[in-house]
Amino acid sequence: MKPQAKARPVLTEGPIAKTLFLFSLPILLGNVLQSLNGSINSIWVGKFLGETALAATSNANIIMFFLLSLVFGVSMAAVILVGQNLGAQKVDEAKRVVGTSAVFFAAMSVIVGLAGIIFSPHILDLLNTPPDAKELAVKYTQIMFAGIPFMFGYNLVMAVLRGSGDAKTPFYFLLLSAALDIVLNPLLIAGIGPFPELGISGSAIATFIAQFVSFVLLLMYLYAKKYFLRITRNDLHLLRLDWPLIGVLVRKGLPMGLNMVVVSFSNLVLIHIVNAFGSESTAAFGVATQISSYVQMPAMAIGGAVTSMASQNIGAGKWDRVSRITWTGVAFNIGLTGSLVAVIHLFNREAVGLFLPLGGKAIELGVHINNLTLWSFILFGIFNVVAGVVRSAGAVVVPLIISFIALLLVRIPFAEYFGSAYGFDMIWWSFPISFAIGAALNLLYYRFGNWRSARLMEAANRTKPAS
Repeated sequence: MKPQAKARPVLTEGPIAKTLFLFSLPILLGNVLQSLNGSINSIWVGKFLGETALAATSNANIIMFFLLSLVFGVSMAAVILVGQNLGAQKVDEAKRVVGTSAVFFAAMSVIVGLAGIIFSPHILDLLNTPPDAKELAVKYTQIMFAGIPFMFGYNLVMAVLRGSGDAKTPFYFLLLSAALDIVLNPLLIAGIGPFPELGISGSAIATFIAQFVSFVLLLMYLYAKKYFLRITRNDLHLLRLDWPLIGVLVRKGLPMGLNMVVVSFSNLVLIHIVNAFGSESTAAFGVATQISSYVQMPAMAIGGAVTSMASQNIGAGKWDRVSRITWTGVAFNIGLTGSLVAVIHLFNREAVGLFLPLGGKAIELGVHINNLTLWSFILFGIFNVVAGVVRSAGAVVVPLIISFIALLLVRIPFAEYFGSAYGFDMIWWSFPISFAIGAALNLLYYRFGNWRSARLMEAANRTKPAS
């Protein structure tokens, strides 16, 4: 029974600020690590294979991001369900979620992987992939699709661990995966030492190997440690397609996945608007986007942490702690994101100069864009943290609608109309305006909405078959 003793949900006890900080830190470091991994791999591909190969991987990565958005939503639904059940001391129900999710993710990964391998050329045609990059993109994409089962599997296990209060273990194995990927990429692309020269296929194979090794070792580690939510021989009956429970996971997960799609789509449309102002403006916006992606990371990590913490406390019926988690998360976001924004403002030109040649017009534009937009990501953080708490109760549709309103109905029309009518600067004012509206709407829903009555755990548990 020792593993069960360690299984008691730690996120419902102890000081909230310290617990939230220690829980969100590995998530933050993991987000930074993934971004660095992608950036370094792009450098390897660009250095060894040139711009055409880089364009090929960019097109493939758009497809992977869309798939990860959808699987992210369902895995977040699993986080919330696992967390609420553990908060309520219902370990058997949490295991039921794990068993059903494992079978569902395995089935979906095989279907998606095979479909992707077969239809990669047609998918890339739909993306209007440049003809000179098409052949390379097909090779790269097909290998990436072959690795989908390990990608989906890792995301599910990471979600279950975070739902149970463990953010450190996923980070350690993410670190292993990133290190393997970064080291293997140049070896397999260029054929260094005993490794074969595989070109762009080598980059995809490096990612495949890294994900496979990390996923398998993670599972071995959890079983060696007798992790309390592992599926044992006595739990094999839980490995089944429990369709009513899957329905709950999909109904709650799809809006969270679509939220990522909304964010991505709004950025693509914004790029289209900026392109009209010339290549220097596009380059400056690209650099500002790279920098802002790191500025957003504290808010994203805190948002993920408050979702896990709040879900356990909702399951335990500790609504006073849920309220304190919310405002502690908001305060952390203001402090961490605000500090990061202040540092970048102090070294704004140096930060932009890491990506652009000094003295050109683009670097001046990049500095100017940062001056107008970076501070608004504090508002984005409030928007994200409050939405994370609301989602932890199972209320996922209203946060999606608010994101749609703020990013597609406010930011894009504002940037398009006022940018054309009054000039370049109005595009950047669309950031604080849209984020402020999103934050205000989420706060209003948090204060006056009925999200506390979502009853996600009860809906999922009603699907349990009679014994």
